[in-house]
Amino acid sequence: MTVLRGVGRFVYDFVIGDDWKIAAGVVGALLLGALLVVTDAPPAVTALVTAGLLGAAFTAAMVIDVRRSPHR
Repeated sequence: MTVLRGVGRFVYDFVIGDDWKIAAGVVGALLLGALLVVTDAPPAVTALVTAGLLGAAFTAAMVIDVRRSPHR
């Protein structure tokens, strides 16, 4: 059971890491990208929408963290 617990901790730390907001944004963007693939959206649209959402997720996470920074 300790091996399973160790693997679980590794996967959690690898996926979530230091910032859960980025992980949630990436999962959301990939889910929407998968939905676009399933609905037969053009590949260029799927790629652009998914990339745009990934960029927006990273930007939003950084803006939230910078606004909370106590070094102002």
